Amino acid sequence: MKKIFSSPWGFIPTLYLAEGFPYIIINVVSVLLYQDLGIPNDKIAYWTGWLFLPWILKMFWSPLVDANSTKRRWLLTAQLVLSVLLLAIAGIVAASAFTQVHTVFQFTLLGFFVGAFASATLDIATDGYYLLALTPKDQSLFVGVRTFFYRVAMILGSGILISLTGALTERGYMPKPYNWVVLFGGLGTLFLLFAAFHAAVLPRPQQDGPAVNSQAVAFKEAFAAYFTQKNILYILLFILLYRFGEALLEKIVPLFLRGSVESGGLAMSLQDFGTIKGTLGLCGIIAGNLLGGWLLSKFSFKKCIWPFACALVLPNFFYVYLAACKPGLPIIATLITLENFGYGLAMMALTVFIMYVSQGKYKTSHYAISTGIMALGMMIPSMLSGKMQVALGYEKFFWVTALISLISFAVVPLCFKIKSLEETEQRFKQSRSAKEEK
Repeated sequence: MKKIFSSPWGFIPTLYLAEGFPYIIINVVSVLLYQDLGIPNDKIAYWTGWLFLPWILKMFWSPLVDANSTKRRWLLTAQLVLSVLLLAIAGIVAASAFTQVHTVFQFTLLGFFVGAFASATLDIATDGYYLLALTPKDQSLFVGVRTFFYRVAMILGSGILISLTGALTERGYMPKPYNWVVLFGGLGTLFLLFAAFHAAVLPRPQQDGPAVNSQAVAFKEAFAAYFTQKNILYILLFILLYRFGEALLEKIVPLFLRGSVESGGLAMSLQDFGTIKGTLGLCGIIAGNLLGGWLLSKFSFKKCIWPFACALVLPNFFYVYLAACKPGLPIIATLITLENFGYGLAMMALTVFIMYVSQGKYKTSHYAISTGIMALGMMIPSMLSGKMQVALGYEKFFWVTALISLISFAVVPLCFKIKSLEETEQRFKQSRSAKEEK
């Protein structure tokens, strides 16, 4: 038994399950909770949009995580903090039966916000620990394993668990909001078990310790190098605007799917939402990721970027049709799965773009800066989307969003002006060819 848990197979799956849950719970499940509590759409979108902030800022405090204590201790602490916060949110929601909804909203939002910082810290510590605890050979071997279990956590968090939460009330087992109390209480207990299990089984790598003080200086140099690189304006515009339309939909789509018919929504049950959007939709994203990765490796970024941009933008018009025609569940499920598949393809292009522009001496820091900017590109449109939807109604909002999303086509040509993209891709292909020859 000891030998099993000393192997990466004994702890990598659970580490990445634990890393995947908080992001989806904080950014997606919170929206569904607040809708069930009767919070207005504009308020939900604006305030939950702020929850992206810790992922934007994490690049600034990652040197602090490196310079203080061990990655092992940081990740265990983050898991414990998440456990306490999720249990506290369960308790606050339970009190909503005899407390003002406004008070419940404020305190749970504070819990989610602190949880977002804990989750971002968990990301830093877990990924850092992965590099320290595994040999270079095992790092390559387990990269697919860690991605798989991270995705499993997302499917469980926004799909299967949401369906079960809906079933508790829709089948008459318990009234609202106690189904949410069960969900958050169960997640809080799960994170307590994660922390206890990992405290018992995680190896203590010899090199896992505080980094030297030069980390902060190195980060300043990396930050300066990033923003003074050639074509930085094109790089920033692409990262910020490529997903602009998708970012406007991020908070509104769950509200639309579950919104009442009177408000223009589809009145989908929580159980159906978990199955269609949370499970089929995420499976579509994973399928798109896999196909996108294969196409990008077989062809080139510049050959793939236009069709991938079409796959990102055109499915946004599906929501115009859904709002206008309100079809049955089979059509809704098909269109949402296709939309998410296109999003999965497009996200692979953005991921590769960020990887290609994050090269050189400070490539790890540059990647962190790029992903922080990407989160900023999600945060601002998400915060604006609620007021737009309330002012326009769902159908007009989806028309406006679909038309705004055409901005993706305006930033794609910028990629062809960034010479470092082609240079990096050529180096990667040469390196791959050399390995295949060996």
